[in-house]
Amino acid sequence: MLLSLLALFLICFLLFQFKRETIYKADRFNAELQVLNTRLIHYLPDTTALNSLFLQHPEQIPDALRFTIMDTLGRVLFDTEKSKPLDSFSNHADRPEFADALAHGSGYTIRRLSTTTNREYFYSATRSGQYIVRSAMPYSMTLKEILRADRLFLPIMIGMALFISGLALILTRRLGLNINRLKKFALLADKGESLEGIGPFPKDELGDISNHIIQLYAKLKQTKEALESEHKIVLHEKQEQTRLKKQLTQNINHELKTPVSIILGYLETLQNNPGMGPDKQRIFIENCFKQSSRLSQLLNDIATVTRMDEASEIIEKTEVNLSDIIYDVFSEVVKTLQEKNIKTIIDIPAQLPIQGNQSLLQSVFRNLTDNALSYSGCRTLFVTLTNADSQYYWFVFADDGVGIDAYHLPRIFERFYRIDTGRSRRQGGTGLGLSIVRNAILLHGGTIHATKRSGGGLEFTFTLKRK
Repeated sequence: MLLSLLALFLICFLLFQFKRETIYKADRFNAELQVLNTRLIHYLPDTTALNSLFLQHPEQIPDALRFTIMDTLGRVLFDTEKSKPLDSFSNHADRPEFADALAHGSGYTIRRLSTTTNREYFYSATRSGQYIVRSAMPYSMTLKEILRADRLFLPIMIGMALFISGLALILTRRLGLNINRLKKFALLADKGESLEGIGPFPKDELGDISNHIIQLYAKLKQTKEALESEHKIVLHEKQEQTRLKKQLTQNINHELKTPVSIILGYLETLQNNPGMGPDKQRIFIENCFKQSSRLSQLLNDIATVTRMDEASEIIEKTEVNLSDIIYDVFSEVVKTLQEKNIKTIIDIPAQLPIQGNQSLLQSVFRNLTDNALSYSGCRTLFVTLTNADSQYYWFVFADDGVGIDAYHLPRIFERFYRIDTGRSRRQGGTGLGLSIVRNAILLHGGTIHATKRSGGGLEFTFTLKRK
């Protein structure tokens, strides 16, 4: 369609230029006749002088050239054609060249048959006041050659047209290629498919714009995919939080029910047996106290977990010394260590400054220590700072006890996960200690994992971010 319109335009352009060339030749020949008309105007209105001019100086007038003098009404006042008397000439007011000269000062007709001589002439008319001077050149082969366009005009114009057509064809093909690729891009983008099959765009203005559009689309698609991925992650996290909260609620309900039932059982027995001996009463009261202590510890652990889950971003952090915290924890359990004949090997420097929450950091080392004292059956506890740089501390907390089977290791940080449920409850454990350890370490920008210690026991390796 576009090529057809281009071809039509070129044909019209060639015809237009050919017509302009023909008109230019006619205008130029008319200008020469106008000069002759102007020379005759100097003799008006004396037609006798004109007769003398043509009789005495015929050499000044080109061969076969005919002159006519008319008034503005179209009446012939003088004519070099003497074959007819003047009164036999028809009125010339209807002649095209006369009408143009009367209206615009000059005019011409390229080819018209004369009713007087029955010959075809090229007429050129000039107005001067009340007179119209007209010259007429017979339309001969010589005149036809003069008025015809140059022989080289058409070949040159056709050659230029073909060159322009070829150039336009190349440009339109490139343009069509770009448009087809953009169309393909639009279809693929609408379907959300890969853009690999589009191919490269030419290195021109439209190609640059097309490449820029594709780059913008790729960035938008990448951003959209990232947002969708992030949305899925957030949704998964919310679902996981909901699941964990539900699980936590169920576990809390179960864990609270056990000590409360035991306490109620002892109290009910005491109430129903007022004559019970003092020794047995004391045993019942001591058991109630133990279960109350366990219940208190459970509530404290639950409060700690809830605080880390729901208010982690507002937990206050200050500059503290980890060495002091570690030694304080072991000083609190020194009696238990002595009773169980457990030795401690603490290999840390005196100053370990860190930006953190003292209560949570203390819970890390206290829960690790309590876990080892209650379940490991160890003879030695190890606390070692293995590495430190400008950002992190690396610690190892280990014991030389019985250890645990490898299949338990991935789950020991889960809430209420117990390796030996009965033994854990007898020892007063809540099942939240190691979960508190992991969450507290995460809140301090670190990580933790547990492995079986070479030589026996359990080893916790963890990091803490200094700031």
